[in-house]
Amino acid sequence: MSMFSSLSPVARYIRASRMVAVCVLLLLLVALAALAGPLLNPNDYITTDFANRFGQPTMTNLHFFGTDELGRDLFSRTLLGAQVTLFVAVIASVVSLGIGVIYGAAAGFIGGKVDAIMMRAVDALYALPFVFLVILLMVAFERNFLLIFVAIGAINWLDMARIVRGQTISLKHREFVDAARLIGVSTPGIIFRHIMPNLFGVVVVYMTLTIPQAILVESFLSFLGLGVQEPQTSLGALVSNGVSHMERAPWLLIIPASVLAFILFCFNFLGDGLRDVVDPKKKA
Repeated sequence: MSMFSSLSPVARYIRASRMVAVCVLLLLLVALAALAGPLLNPNDYITTDFANRFGQPTMTNLHFFGTDELGRDLFSRTLLGAQVTLFVAVIASVVSLGIGVIYGAAAGFIGGKVDAIMMRAVDALYALPFVFLVILLMVAFERNFLLIFVAIGAINWLDMARIVRGQTISLKHREFVDAARLIGVSTPGIIFRHIMPNLFGVVVVYMTLTIPQAILVESFLSFLGLGVQEPQTSLGALVSNGVSHMERAPWLLIIPASVLAFILFCFNFLGDGLRDVVDPKKKA
């Protein structure tokens, strides 16, 4: 087995399912717009225009989404918010991926008392109010942008560890693992060179499900004012600001909230679709 063979069902499903393919295309377009849009738009996200406060969406002066309470262009700020939200979510998911895969693979492959102790530790961590701990962490170490990655990643790795552990238990009795043992490959060598590559397809699928979780946590922190700070912004921060001005300028809430919901829908639909490929019950 190889990394590519474990990914082949996922690739076949993407080709076979038009809706999943559309979600992938839409997410790529959103990412491209978030990266290139602020550079192409003549109105930047920071310039204020107090003469045009709470401007309605219009083609005039290219304020497609209108302006906020400081006269800043909401279109540029929404693109920047999508960029920051996606960046934080993906990096945080990579952090949770690194911790969860190594921890889960080690627990599943070693087994026995070590596995029991490691998984009881996971169960104990599940009982902790992680969002509250993240808030305390953000307050204690100030609102550091990089700390958001670590904080969100630290609360998302538990599910990944359980998933990887279960897959590892099913793989460790396969013939290629027995062959590796016979030729004297060490336990860490088997885990990193033989087990992990064969988990790649499953991990990629479930990572698409952890990204929406990370987006929601980041949006929640930004909504509380604990996320990115001015002049930077995120979709959660824009939604929080829109709530404050909902009656006077509803577009300040509706537009970023719609973009956030759209991104979450695409990721969740993609994750659910890809999960059907690797679900053993679906294969039976």
